[in-house]
Amino acid sequence: MTASRSTRAPFALGAYFTGSATNGDAWRAPEEDIDADLSFERYRDYVATLEKGRFDAIFLYDNVLPIPDPSHIARTPALARWDTFTLLSALAVTSSHIGLIGTASTTFNEPYNIARRIASLDVLSGGRAGWNVVTATGGGENFNLASHVDHALRYERAHEFVDVVKGLWRSLEPEAFIRDKESGVWLDPSRVHPLNHKGRCFQVAGPLNSPPPVQRPPILAQAGASGAGKELAARIGEIIYTAEYDVDAGRAYRSDVLDRAARYRRDDRHVRILPGLAPIVGRTESEAREKFERYQTYLDKADVLRSISSYSSLGTDLSQWPEDRPVELDSIVETNSHKSRQSLIVDWIRKTRPTVKDILHHFTRGGHRLLVGTPTSIVDEIEEWYHSGACDGFNIMFTSAPDGINDFVELVIPELQRRGLTRQSYESRNLRESLQIPAT
Repeated sequence: MTASRSTRAPFALGAYFTGSATNGDAWRAPEEDIDADLSFERYRDYVATLEKGRFDAIFLYDNVLPIPDPSHIARTPALARWDTFTLLSALAVTSSHIGLIGTASTTFNEPYNIARRIASLDVLSGGRAGWNVVTATGGGENFNLASHVDHALRYERAHEFVDVVKGLWRSLEPEAFIRDKESGVWLDPSRVHPLNHKGRCFQVAGPLNSPPPVQRPPILAQAGASGAGKELAARIGEIIYTAEYDVDAGRAYRSDVLDRAARYRRDDRHVRILPGLAPIVGRTESEAREKFERYQTYLDKADVLRSISSYSSLGTDLSQWPEDRPVELDSIVETNSHKSRQSLIVDWIRKTRPTVKDILHHFTRGGHRLLVGTPTSIVDEIEEWYHSGACDGFNIMFTSAPDGINDFVELVIPELQRRGLTRQSYESRNLRESLQIPAT
C-alpha cells in the first residue's frame, strides 16, 4: 500500500502544546517557564520561534477530566490551561503561516458549535485551522453524566458528529455573499444549502451561520490507535497522531491505517501519520547526555510514574514499584479510557521487563518516546522512520520551554533542511495546501 516517496507529499512537522503553565515534565528547572497559562506572550513567542523553523502546525491538546482528589495534582502544573480555541484565535493574529490545530471532543460538544468555531478560526487565520477529533478519555462527570460514555458508543457518535460538521461547512458556498449595495442583494439563496440532517445521535437543520471556511474543508486530525480509533482515523483523519516507539511497530501501524483507509477510497495522499517524539538535543553527545541527566534531576519521578500508570490504565502504581526490580504486570483489565496507550505501554513493559528508571528514561508522563542525541543522530532516527514508511513526519513534544523549543529550531531544523526533509520557506498560508492534502 505504501507509495514511493518520490510520488508523495513532503515530510510534515508538528509541535505539541497543552495550553498549560509549562511544557515538559521538569517544570522545576530554573529556566523553565511556569506562567504560560497566565501570559499569552509565552505562547506567542513559542509559535514565532516555530515559524522561524518552518513548522507545519501546532497542536493543542485538551481534556475535561474531573479531579475528585486535588491532592493528587499538588505537584503537577496540568490543572489550569487555556481554552483551546481562545488561545488559537489569539495566535491566529500574531502568527502568519503555521497551522493551528485544536482539540474538541465529539462526546461533550455539539456539531453546530464546533463547525462554527473552527470555521471562524479558519477565516481569522486565513486558512490555517485544524480540528483534532477526539472522543475523550474521560470527563462525563463534568457533563451531567454519572460516568464516562462507553467506548463503542463514543466512536459511533464521533463518526456522525464529523459527518454533520463537514456538512455544515459545505452548507454555505463562498460565492453566496453578493453584498451589492446598489441592488440591495446581500445573499444568493441558491448557494445556501440547509443540511436537514436526521441521524441516530443528531438532528441538525443548518445552514451554518458563520463565514464559510477558507480551506475547503479545514484539516481534520485524529489520534486513534484502538480498533475503533484506527477505523475513525482511516475514515476521516488527515493528520494522525500516534505514540509508537518502535520503527517496526510504526510501519505496522501505518500499513494498517492505510489498508483501512483504502476501504473509504482514501490513500497515502490523504493521510499524514505523525508519531510523538520528545527530543533532548545537544551539540555533542556528552552535552546531550548532560542535558538529559539534568532534566532527570528536576523530574518529580513519583508524579511522572503515577501519571504513566494512570494514563495507561496499568492497574499498578509504578511510583510504588521497587527501583531495582523489573516491572511485572498482572492481567490487565481493558480500559474504557485510553485503550491505545494502555496497549502500547503494556506491550513494551512485557517485552523489555524494564525497571521504573528505564521507564523514566524512555517515556514522558504521557507515554511518548524520549530521544537524546546530537542534531545528526536525532535526524538519522527521524530519517530512518520516514524513509522506511513508519511515519510521514513527527509531532515534536518539547521537554522544556523555551530552551527545548530553541534547541530544536536552532540545532535540528538546519540538519533537517540540509537533508531536504523540511522546507526553507513557506509556500502557502493555507494549511491544506501546505501539507498537500487533497480534500475528500
